Amino acid sequence: MRAPLLALAVTLATAASARAGETACWFENGAVVAPAAIGDMTGDFVIDLSAPHTLLHDTKAQAGGFEGSELSLPVRVAGQALPAQPVTVVDLDYRGVGFVAPIAGVIGADILARYTVVIDFSPCRLRLEPADGLSRPSGPSLPVEMVGGVPTVRASASDGFSSVQGPFALDTASAAALRARGPADGPRQAPAGTVAGLAFDGRLYPRARAVKAGDLPPGVVGALGVEVLARGRLRLDPAAHALWLTP
Repeated sequence: MRAPLLALAVTLATAASARAGETACWFENGAVVAPAAIGDMTGDFVIDLSAPHTLLHDTKAQAGGFEGSELSLPVRVAGQALPAQPVTVVDLDYRGVGFVAPIAGVIGADILARYTVVIDFSPCRLRLEPADGLSRPSGPSLPVEMVGGVPTVRASASDGFSSVQGPFALDTASAAALRARGPADGPRQAPAGTVAGLAFDGRLYPRARAVKAGDLPPGVVGALGVEVLARGRLRLDPAAHALWLTP
């Protein structure tokens, strides 16, 4: 009986690890923010699909008794728990500008893209489901390509004189419609005026508001901000290479 019992235990453990989890989130300073934990360090973390790596604020790491810039620690977010994962420790004061309470870190695509990510923007809920490519909602989807470690979709933008098109990251941490490449440690929501037009998902966004902040992975043209993504429910399934934006 030991073998069947062992097989049952493995099946139950696998089923438990494949459960969906969710948590309440909120908007602050143009970003989706949710409670999370890295190791035993809990706090408010920015949920950023356009960030390739998960980050921990250096002050948080120091308070937790950790030294060095590269750690390996468990990560918990939205009811999901992962064993030791690579975490980069950096000074995140530049990303904390405009937040009422200090942010503890950033949950990036290296964690989020392991799941099907569902974000309801009103009210804000973050849900992480198994990325199996099977649970597909009705309605058309947009093709998703991983570029530089982040999920991207095709879009184009024009300043009235020239235009760029290509893969745009999904930026769940910027208030504007568009984020242009900026200094890696620059203020996250630094206004950059407007662009003449942003074209995405068959829609034209004239005079789209832009910010210029944060580095982008090589090969990524720009990033689509919350003003575009929050028009409905966002469902990103990396296993299906698909994005749904539904009312």
